[in-house]
Amino acid sequence: MSRLPDFEGLAMFAKVAEEGSFAAAARVLGVSVATVSRAVTRLEERLGGRLFNRTSRQLALTEFGRELAAQAGDLYRQAEATESAAQARAVQPRGQVRLAVPMAFGLRWVAPLLPELLRRYPQLSVDLHLSDATVDLVAEGFDAALRIAALPDSSLVARRLCAVSQLLVAAPAYVERHGWPSYPQELTDHACLSYAYRARSQVWRFSGDDGREASVLPRGPLRVTNSEALLPVLLEGLAIAELPDFIAADYLADSRLVQLLPDWQLTRGGLYFVTPSARSRPTKIQVLLDFFVEHLSAPVWQRGEQHLSLSAS
Repeated sequence: MSRLPDFEGLAMFAKVAEEGSFAAAARVLGVSVATVSRAVTRLEERLGGRLFNRTSRQLALTEFGRELAAQAGDLYRQAEATESAAQARAVQPRGQVRLAVPMAFGLRWVAPLLPELLRRYPQLSVDLHLSDATVDLVAEGFDAALRIAALPDSSLVARRLCAVSQLLVAAPAYVERHGWPSYPQELTDHACLSYAYRARSQVWRFSGDDGREASVLPRGPLRVTNSEALLPVLLEGLAIAELPDFIAADYLADSRLVQLLPDWQLTRGGLYFVTPSARSRPTKIQVLLDFFVEHLSAPVWQRGEQHLSLSAS
């Protein structure tokens, strides 16, 4: 007896058990009924037990067959998925990818990467959906999404690309007129702008370097669905706001904005590449993930980030 398992016999047995007849299994597999019958008989002889009770009108699994059918079915599906994945990776990625990305992040950091992506994969096309509202990937037919801060739904598959920090900022002119807040609780006396799609809740939650925690509900004259819309009011020195580091970095670097409460951290999140499933992931999705890992795992907005904040002193 061969020491190699009879994979063909197990696969054909699994298909017969699933389809309920040798003829149906033969049609699905694209072989003759005789081929399927010989494979199952060979497997029975190898295992030393009958898998089916056969009559002229009926085919039924034996108790031994029922015990083996589920395992053989799993083996068949795993082999099928492995083969499909290998075949997909053997060809040049092609076709359309429907990708959902938050608007501000997409305009600043994804759109500039698209020329390189499309030059590298000329048979790939991208349907880029820019919105800060969280889309339902499955219901709305998206292949993938980039999501920020909120952890993805447990039914999805997520790959973390990098950390994303929320920074409390204001213009120097605002600080000159209203002073530097020293503690989060003092923000209740300041005009604070809000972002409508903030993860979990509208409350700003702070943690101090010494382990202290504080929560503040921001109140102010403006609430937006895109963080970029906060900038004109911020730069005019009219209010305080939280901004993600990928927006705030440029303004902190040239001192148009300053970071407030640098010893207190707002809730940290991450940038995630999210797909409905990792099973048999098409080549076009895999290369897109690899491309974003290459370009966004160590993003330029975080380089020298430690030098961007200013203190009240």
